[in-house]
Amino acid sequence: MNRVLLLLLSASLCFAQKVPAPRIWNDQSLAEWATPVAGLNVRPGHYTEKEYYATPVSEWVRTYPVYPPGREPAGYWEMLTNKKPEPLIALGPRTPAEWIAAGDVVFHELDFPGARSYDPRYFGILRSPEEFKKMGVHAQKDGVVLGLRLVPTNRGLAVSVQQCANCHVRVMPDGSLLDGAPTNDPGDQIAAELFSVLDSFPGESPAMFNWRSFAVPWIPNDIHTAIRTMPQKELDELMDSNIEGTFPRFNGSPYFTTKMPDLIGVGERKYIDATATHRNRVPEDIARYAALVSCCDSADFGSYRMLTDQQRVLAGRYPDELLYALAQYVVSLQPPKNPNLGDARAVLGKTVFEREGCTGCHAPPLYTNNKLTLAQGYRPPTDHPLAADILSLAVGTDPNLALKTRKGTGLYKIPSLKGVWYRGLYGHDGSVASLEDWFNPARLRDDYVPTGFKGYKVEHRSVSGHEFGLKLAPGDKAALIAFLRTL
Repeated sequence: MNRVLLLLLSASLCFAQKVPAPRIWNDQSLAEWATPVAGLNVRPGHYTEKEYYATPVSEWVRTYPVYPPGREPAGYWEMLTNKKPEPLIALGPRTPAEWIAAGDVVFHELDFPGARSYDPRYFGILRSPEEFKKMGVHAQKDGVVLGLRLVPTNRGLAVSVQQCANCHVRVMPDGSLLDGAPTNDPGDQIAAELFSVLDSFPGESPAMFNWRSFAVPWIPNDIHTAIRTMPQKELDELMDSNIEGTFPRFNGSPYFTTKMPDLIGVGERKYIDATATHRNRVPEDIARYAALVSCCDSADFGSYRMLTDQQRVLAGRYPDELLYALAQYVVSLQPPKNPNLGDARAVLGKTVFEREGCTGCHAPPLYTNNKLTLAQGYRPPTDHPLAADILSLAVGTDPNLALKTRKGTGLYKIPSLKGVWYRGLYGHDGSVASLEDWFNPARLRDDYVPTGFKGYKVEHRSVSGHEFGLKLAPGDKAALIAFLRTL
């Protein structure tokens, strides 16, 4: 780039216009945002724009890292004990670069107000090396604990859990942290206890809460019906059957879980979620999706209302600035430096990739065509709103998520292969833990032991579908895997 262009670029950055956050939750954008649910052929309901903005904004304040006992900066605890709460970010217009910087703060500092605890027991644990270790709390290479945050509030200092960074920061082999990638951190007992406070409705049992979270009453013989009367021990075992990197999201299922998505490159994807539950048209769609999954899902599905009138009342919401900043930061995320680019086998692997027709669905440069495939057994109506993107084929993938959950659209999106070298789990439910496992034909057998998510009370099962590449000669298969790791 020549000097004149550099000067022009610098000038444009210096005088970049400040723009306000758009109105995130608006009826016009929401109207055709969600994908109809298979079996009902209706879009999930949502709070109206009027309902959403009539809800008061929650207390979003600055939060601070947790350090191992004795490793915090000098005077750290005294500073936090005396610190007054500060807004997480200031409201008002920003330049594009300022929106991204504000989103960085939101991504790392946003906590769950409902999980905040002032219990002296937790602070005792965080100050005691023995109790700290006993509770599974552990620091990363930079000395900071993932998942937990300290929060100065008007009630005093609280300990809480992160929202975004709790699921979307990955510990890389060299100990560095990668924002946006699915987590592989095992967490700790404090975070688990604080999260458990969120997993309940006042006056209802945990079993009933989980039934409301996952039940699909319009499906015959819904597997989630048993949750309603499940003893606590069995319920705990069910929820604990998920592994790091997978999560039974609200409207999802602990039986048919999903892996945590990679947010790096999400701005290039046409749909959100493995089952394409929502369109991704502009960054504001990412912003409203963050609101949907964190606080503001009405759980209405046609005539089926999963929450009572009282439970449906929103306790709080996000300011538009916070959501817009977060979306801008997420869209800005870049992949890490790829250590596999020098692999000589990858040249042959690229030839195998092209020869085997992989580019039909995983076309460069995105390594996805952003289209949708059919879940086994699903036939969409001819007037389906996404018909232009639905391919008339199924690749034999386990259809349970797409047909037996409230995230079940009957569809699976064709994922991008960019970044497969660092993600760690493969398949929409994370059934296998490596590319070698994915291309192992043994996974199709009923006696196969999944190396990733197995399932509740499952010892072995087949990992069906997407059989492309399973019959390759060993040398071609190794080359293909080497190529995929360069993406």
